[in-house]
Amino acid sequence: MRISSLHTYPVKGCHRLDHDEAAVEPWGLATDRRWMIVDADGVGITQRESATLTQLTARPRPGGLHLSAPGMPGLDLAEPADGPKTQVRIFRNKPHIPARIADTAWVTAFLGRDASLVWQADPTTRTIPDFARPGDRVNLADGYPVLLANTASLDAVNDWLTESGDDPVPIHRFRPNIVIDGAPAWAEDDWIGHRLHLGDVTFRVAKPCDRCRVTTIDQETGETGRQPLHVLGRHRRFSNGLLFAVNLIPDLTAGQTGHLHVGDQVTVQSDGVLGES
Repeated sequence: MRISSLHTYPVKGCHRLDHDEAAVEPWGLATDRRWMIVDADGVGITQRESATLTQLTARPRPGGLHLSAPGMPGLDLAEPADGPKTQVRIFRNKPHIPARIADTAWVTAFLGRDASLVWQADPTTRTIPDFARPGDRVNLADGYPVLLANTASLDAVNDWLTESGDDPVPIHRFRPNIVIDGAPAWAEDDWIGHRLHLGDVTFRVAKPCDRCRVTTIDQETGETGRQPLHVLGRHRRFSNGLLFAVNLIPDLTAGQTGHLHVGDQVTVQSDGVLGES
């Protein structure tokens, strides 16, 4: 097994960036989801509420971020290290976490509603509620630092879609950070509770990922349909949701970093013995 692609989403919900290599920090891939757009109540706005986010491109630079979108002037922002402090929530029913406000006018004009762009100045402040160790932390992702998808599992989903008369979908519908190939379809189901070695980093496989309506949104156009969520409901419905891909937690502590490259080998640690596929 090897890494076939790497992706980050600097602003939560924005269009992906593709990478040949990526640094790994304890709370996720470097520059991934450290920024988020929130509504007037300080709750994160995702593609669930606004598919327009598919049209937002965010490119990190040292000490800041550049935003662009069709029909909008570009905006270059510095990390608001001394910006106004605020308390935000990833979802309305989740705990508050500290952030700093970077912009209001541009993102309000972009979304056509009251909104603010905030920055997670200190990613060590947000804990992972389940399947985690006391020192585990996470960026502004839904719940876990890294999402890994398997191309063979996507092939299985696309076979089901073709059989039902629907068009196949790309892996980007599932918004992974790491995509691997060389494993059988649904091999990742058996990795839960074990460790993966990718490049020079070890990850714990925390849980399978329960999919939502974001998978039905075309990540290039923002158009919404019913697939692949409908076919997942027929073939991948479990007690813990409609499952595709797995959530990972880096085995790193504050101050540690690792590195991943496309083409890096992936190995699975099972029963205390590192096995290669």
